Amino acid sequence: MKVADFDFTLPEDRIAQRPCEPRDAARLLHVAPDALIDRSVHDLPGLMAPGDVMVFNDTRVIPARLSGKRDEVSVSVTLMRNLGGDRWSVLAKPGKRLRVGDRVDFGDRLTASVDDKAADGMIALTFQCADGPVTAAIEALGAMPLPPYIRGGRAETDDRDRYQTVYAARDGAVAAPTAGLHFTPDLLAALDAAGVERAFVTLHVGAGTFQPVKVEDTDDHAMHSETGEIPAEVADRLNQAKAAGRRIVAVGTTSLRLLESAAAPNGEIRAFAGDTDIFITPGYRFRAVDRLMTNFHLPRSTLFMLVCAFSGTERMKAAYAHAVDTGYRFYSYGDACLLDPSAPASGNGTQYE
Repeated sequence: MKVADFDFTLPEDRIAQRPCEPRDAARLLHVAPDALIDRSVHDLPGLMAPGDVMVFNDTRVIPARLSGKRDEVSVSVTLMRNLGGDRWSVLAKPGKRLRVGDRVDFGDRLTASVDDKAADGMIALTFQCADGPVTAAIEALGAMPLPPYIRGGRAETDDRDRYQTVYAARDGAVAAPTAGLHFTPDLLAALDAAGVERAFVTLHVGAGTFQPVKVEDTDDHAMHSETGEIPAEVADRLNQAKAAGRRIVAVGTTSLRLLESAAAPNGEIRAFAGDTDIFITPGYRFRAVDRLMTNFHLPRSTLFMLVCAFSGTERMKAAYAHAVDTGYRFYSYGDACLLDPSAPASGNGTQYE
């Protein structure tokens, strides 16, 4: 299908440059089959049913942007994918100036040697630290890898905390699972009190999530690959919930993509450990997930295609038009929506024509 089918007008000032405070004060658009209802994230416990299972991505964003020098040449490096141990695949600027065997210094503590240069521009670096683990040095010296749509990618001190979910546990992401940024300990406790269960999976989000779709037809788009894991005990819990008729609610497109990657044709969710490059567009039959909480995505992006597949292209275009018209904030630090394609919403809302 044509990428242009997923275009819409998004004023630049709708892209949030800073997060909402507190986290759960962000707006939430409930997208039901028959209505659009304006709510807040802290309303979530009332929108769930006892026994619903919310599935969160517990990946932790590492401060993946490093500034260094090769001789007198300044080099900016963004870690993209761990290749094992202290070896990383990175994007470097100016990457063309680096050669295999070069050494890049990131201050007095951390250095890296250039091992390989791939045809796609990726560079393999092996890091060394003079006074401790490489991971600790990266944590101390690196900056958070904000997407280019937020302040030109320039991180500030507060981003160390705010571009991270409160339940982040497993290092490896270079982009945040942004739907999860809205949750607070108090909101999680309120969901517990409402009888909502939660489960954790891990998908280490890559910077490829920011890459624009540059082709005209979705069939020609090469989706980026990311590493994920669903433990066997989590898969068993989710299957038991589904067998009992309880809903699986993915918190974020990252959780959804991982669950759908692990789902058998009959909907059974299997344990999973490895890479996924699943690309979901309209026509896809969802096997594992019943509802989706996600932020608002950019025009022509793979993530907007995914939500159109989940709730219908016309419905999502209507929802996004409503969001633009009523001042919702878009993208990583923006507001959220709850996509509920099967059950009518309660309360007053904007009716679809």
